[in-house]
Amino acid sequence: MLFGSDRRYTYTVNPLIEVICQLRFPAILSIDAREPAEFQETVRDVFPRYSVRDERPANASGDAAAPQTVRNYSFTSADGQWRLNLTRTFLAISTHRYGTWEDFAARLDRALASFIELYRPAFFERAGLRYVNAISRRAIGLPDTPWRELIETPFLGVLASEESDGMSIGRDSLDSEFSPEEGVRLHLHTGPGQIRRGGETVNDPETMFILDADFSASGNIALQDVPARLETLHGYSTRLIRAAFTDTLHAALGPEPL
Repeated sequence: MLFGSDRRYTYTVNPLIEVICQLRFPAILSIDAREPAEFQETVRDVFPRYSVRDERPANASGDAAAPQTVRNYSFTSADGQWRLNLTRTFLAISTHRYGTWEDFAARLDRALASFIELYRPAFFERAGLRYVNAISRRAIGLPDTPWRELIETPFLGVLASEESDGMSIGRDSLDSEFSPEEGVRLHLHTGPGQIRRGGETVNDPETMFILDADFSASGNIALQDVPARLETLHGYSTRLIRAAFTDTLHAALGPEPL
């Protein structure tokens, strides 16, 4: 079973290490033309730190007429746990301190309303919502428990076998991409690994179980339809986690119903 109950919980031992929402739109050249001072004023009380960097697109070609860099404006909270990113083709919000969907959505709503008012996008081409979980057996007091007792079989590879208990397994990841319903796409990565941030491994020797679920909806999404699309994606993320975690893991994480 890939999707379980839609009953929502928060966990005392929160396995979420990052949550990202990205909204893509047809290129707005004025975003590159000048710094977004007006936009900053609308979010500066929550995201007071500002930086900008020029990035080379992953698919940049040698065509001299094609743009070779993308200007990425970043607005970060004082504690560094929340970030807004704005480029000529997307607006994104991310956090390493996710509490509830309502809190996350409220912060996004405010930034999105300001963006729409100032830049007037015609529509959105893609709405993405990504949840990255890292389950630590040490943190829940079960350091020697086999992964098959914590993670359900569809999300495991070799680790689902009892024969794997005594093995040193360097890699056992699963990558899947499918549509749970028309208009919704899921790219799912699961397997043992270490936490990475900014492309670098965090200094922690423990091998954790990574469950990285990237949900998206594509097409010409009307501005007023964005909240409903994101609610749908969030609903699938809730059901996926409950299907992936065994009752043993669910209990060990300290669930609190919402």
